[in-house]
Amino acid sequence: MDEAQSKRPRSVFFRVVVAFLLCGLALVLLGLPLFLSAGSLRFTEAWLFLGAIDIPWFLILTYLAVKDPALFANRTTAREEDRSQMLLKLLLTGLLLIALVICGLDFRYHWSNVPRMVVLVSTVVLILGNIMLFVVVKQNRYGSRAIAIQEDQQVVDAGLYSVVRHPMYLAFAIIFCPSPLVLGSFYALLLTLFMPILIALRISSEEQLLQKRLEGYSSYMRKVRFRLIPHIW
Repeated sequence: MDEAQSKRPRSVFFRVVVAFLLCGLALVLLGLPLFLSAGSLRFTEAWLFLGAIDIPWFLILTYLAVKDPALFANRTTAREEDRSQMLLKLLLTGLLLIALVICGLDFRYHWSNVPRMVVLVSTVVLILGNIMLFVVVKQNRYGSRAIAIQEDQQVVDAGLYSVVRHPMYLAFAIIFCPSPLVLGSFYALLLTLFMPILIALRISSEEQLLQKRLEGYSSYMRKVRFRLIPHIW
């Protein structure tokens, strides 16, 4: 075995460990506001939500860690260069955390009475959103946490990108908008319904950059008319 081959397994192992640690951190960051505001670890819907979120994310990151190290780096280390985009991401994060606190308080004080079937159906929708996210990640290896143009980047117009221009944002909306129902709260749902507005603002800013710096994107916009939801927007 040569030196390059001997280093590769350790490199893959390192990336998988990073994926595990990132998902562990996400579990803590999502779990703390839920359980602290609920005042109990017997918040069954919270465990259901965390499992439906964190397990798929770990599987996706592990797949990237093994199969596509470059994309794994894009999804885990990229940083926003534009301050307005950083602000939008902070607003989205803050909105989510406040919604989680409301869900915990809802559990503690029994404000909502979400039917069990609604909780289960919403959980299925959330999982389908994660499956969609995985498909999008496989179809677009230029996908990144930050808005930026990568070296030799090309327009992706196949698969889900032939239906809407931003299927990754649609996947995140499908994951997080119904999350309060998974957690048994109608009140928090009112808050997460503002998320698509912030996502729309981020998309508008991103498309301005893509039109200026990514060759062929303007033609792609004429070919695929809808940004997020087919026949609507």
